[in-house]
Amino acid sequence: MPHDVNLIAIMAAGFGLALLLGFVAARLRMPPLVGYLLAGIAIGPATPGFVGDMALAAQLAEIGVMLLMFGVGLHFSMQDLLAVKRIAVPGALVQIAAATLLGYGLAQWWGWSAGAALVFGLCLSVASTVVLLRALEARGQLESANGSIAVGWLVVEDLVMVLVLVLLPPLAGLLQPEGAGATAPSGSLLSTLVLTLAKVAAFVILMLVVGRRVFPRLLWWVAGTGSRELFTLCVVAVAVGVAYGSALLFNVSFALGAFFAGMMMRESEYSHRAADESLPLRDAFSVLFFVSVGMLFDPQVLLDEPLKVLAVVAIIVVGKTLAAVALVLLLRYPLNTALTVGASLAQIGEFSFILAGLGVALGLLPVQGQSLILAGALISIALNSLLFTAVAPTQAWILRRSALARRMEQRDDPLSELPASTDQAGLQGQVVLVGHGRVGRLVAAALQAQGLPFVVAEQQRELVEDLRAQGVAAVCGDAAEPAVLIQAHVARAALLLVTGGDSLQSRRMVETARALNPSIRVMLRAASEDEARLLREAGLGEVYVAEQSLAEQLSAAVVAQMRPGPR
Repeated sequence: MPHDVNLIAIMAAGFGLALLLGFVAARLRMPPLVGYLLAGIAIGPATPGFVGDMALAAQLAEIGVMLLMFGVGLHFSMQDLLAVKRIAVPGALVQIAAATLLGYGLAQWWGWSAGAALVFGLCLSVASTVVLLRALEARGQLESANGSIAVGWLVVEDLVMVLVLVLLPPLAGLLQPEGAGATAPSGSLLSTLVLTLAKVAAFVILMLVVGRRVFPRLLWWVAGTGSRELFTLCVVAVAVGVAYGSALLFNVSFALGAFFAGMMMRESEYSHRAADESLPLRDAFSVLFFVSVGMLFDPQVLLDEPLKVLAVVAIIVVGKTLAAVALVLLLRYPLNTALTVGASLAQIGEFSFILAGLGVALGLLPVQGQSLILAGALISIALNSLLFTAVAPTQAWILRRSALARRMEQRDDPLSELPASTDQAGLQGQVVLVGHGRVGRLVAAALQAQGLPFVVAEQQRELVEDLRAQGVAAVCGDAAEPAVLIQAHVARAALLLVTGGDSLQSRRMVETARALNPSIRVMLRAASEDEARLLREAGLGEVYVAEQSLAEQLSAAVVAQMRPGPR
């Protein structure tokens, strides 16, 4: 038998126990990732029996984060990221500041030093991208307006944490409780900050200028060989290689490097195939991520410091959520968006673990602080799925019992109504286009090219502002709410075209449209054949599925090509 089988042992034990406990969790109607975390605790050093190699587990988990972020990049274009910048950037910065202050105040109350309190607060301020993506994918919300805002928000958080990880070592002397004299020169700190920003900027420019041209062409060349193995190898090599290279050359995190690599490869016509080919690897290694988190956890902290653990969980689940909800509402987004973003941020993950480890290594954060952070991460991750499930009931409960919430939902928003200058000729027999995402943009461009009138109903304020600047009639809001379709003048429209959303939202839109305009024609886009079948059975209108529409176009083209012409 080989002498060194640590890698095989950790993978066998991790996958095996994760499968068993994940299955048990699913049968108990809990998210499977709770089982994955418990599997990590079982093979960690804090429990008796087999102990996995912690270093290997951490590296395998890092690969999972790379592949997962690469997959997100394949579905999240730079245009999508810029579309949510006006809420993601200020929201993430203010939320990080609020959560850090809460953690800082709590640690100071416990008697910790200022440096330890600052690191502790920062660890509680950043959510796990891995957990968020799994939650959004499970609910089919990754490409929704709310999902784009949540992912963009976490991308901004990741960028901030990259800066924190680079600046913390030179600042450690200033933050040491007994090291008042061991201060870093201000010139050195300023040069470090400038160098860090320059490296990040250089990486982003390199990816936007070079990566956007090189990666799609690389996929084209490899796909031309006809080898599926080479294509899969190319996808994985780009994801892992760019992530490692960006960390080595630019001090950018593995996750951020892989994310940008995926966004650049999205420019290729083979991006969907690349996403499908990397999916099994992403799923497998993301399981190891949760297992590795469980291995770091010492259950003894739950018995030794239960009140401190509860306080940490309260900041993560309650404090961060309330701060995010308040910020989103303040920026005039609907309650559903606020609750979804709040639930997305009510956990901590990979960056928290990295920052806590660095804090301990620099002598800033006590080991007890790292244990509390891991306990908070474990509990908040386990609760996160329940929070997402509670979004809709919570929204309904708040609207039923709060007159203020109802007034906020109906508040006078200049983007919720068409401008008075809108050409009334374009509000008769027009198309009401719900959604201006990837599909909606293509439809809008085709309608404009043909000179056909249309009104866009879109939830993202930034998109509505951009459309109005281009002279396009657009209203902001959830089209499932009757007021939005009324403002889009659906009562005089010829066609309602829904380009996204779930079946429940589509049903509400169609019911409103037909109540106001019984003769209106309805066309809906379905995400899958199963959803299309449900929509057709409900008699909601003409339903289109991407794969089916593509097959029909190809069939028509083949028949036209093969049919003998006139002799």
